[in-house]
Amino acid sequence: MSSETPFWNSLPVPALVVDKADVILRINPAAETFLNASAKSMVGQPIWDKVMIDAPLEEAFHRAREHGTPLFVNDADVGTGDGPPVQCNLQIAPLADAPDEMLFLISSRELAGRMTRSHSVKSSAKSAIGMAEMLAHEIKNPLAGITGAAQLLSMNLSSEDLELTDLIVEESRRIVKLLEQVEQFGNLSLPQRQPVNIHDVLDRARRSALVSYGAHMHIIEDYDPSLPPAEGDSDQLLQVVLNLLKNASEAASDTGSIRIRTYYEHSFRLRRADGTGQPLPLQIEIIDDGPGLPDDLKGDVFDPFVSGRENGTGLGLALVSKIVSDHGGMITVDSVPGRTVFKLSLPRASKETLKAFEESQ
Repeated sequence: MSSETPFWNSLPVPALVVDKADVILRINPAAETFLNASAKSMVGQPIWDKVMIDAPLEEAFHRAREHGTPLFVNDADVGTGDGPPVQCNLQIAPLADAPDEMLFLISSRELAGRMTRSHSVKSSAKSAIGMAEMLAHEIKNPLAGITGAAQLLSMNLSSEDLELTDLIVEESRRIVKLLEQVEQFGNLSLPQRQPVNIHDVLDRARRSALVSYGAHMHIIEDYDPSLPPAEGDSDQLLQVVLNLLKNASEAASDTGSIRIRTYYEHSFRLRRADGTGQPLPLQIEIIDDGPGLPDDLKGDVFDPFVSGRENGTGLGLALVSKIVSDHGGMITVDSVPGRTVFKLSLPRASKETLKAFEESQ
């Protein structure tokens, strides 16, 4: 199997082939991305020097080669030693046309978990938002009546009793404002898909944050300048990033920092329940050094009305999830004390979108 074949290069999972001396013969683009190493630096090197696997694997590996049988290893930490390892499942098997050569397939458990969590979030958010929109519409009318009645009553009341009617009016208006936020989910138009320079969006959001809620934060830019255009609606994506930066600013201390990181993940692809799929190679991470999400909220932060703040509505991240989903993308969060990462995965602009945009200019 030549390393230049389209099949090998298009494999969506990291793959390597080693010879009978355990030296790397081939590595596909997905493995280069996963290991953050070029084929040039990997080919010709012993696999055990370049790929660190936290499992007693070598003896079982040599048995599999000797007997010509596949080997499966679950929940092993895999990395290169230059960064934190990733929990993976490994599939190792001899090649049919070259029995001394062994094929390694590396499947990231974190990636599979992100897909499962994302599907669950989208389903629960969709049903909750639909019910909330219906309730919002039904509740606003009687609330208007209650507010009006309280204002009429206040005309003939003493100053002591006025406090009670003022409270009714104030709380009714607060509830109406909340209901209007809920209705915003249904009124949000579908994205106007165009090529978007994601770094322009991030810069607008960063500058806006630094003159308002994020003025106390140190915001670090860690960008991949070669990132191609995303496909989406720049105004809606700006709203997503502003919400995430606001959350990060509120979570961090007065001397906290936020890192905005972008990079290209060649092998990342979203597979939907109906069998269709889409590459989502553009990655954006908003990383803060705050206390982290409470354990009981980690799996539900994108659901409507779930908030870790005392006066939070729980609508900001639900709106973020809806916008990202409408773009065909995915958002997930990983959080431990001292490090919370919100990760956006977005499609790159297609040739058709780029061409249509150029013709419209």
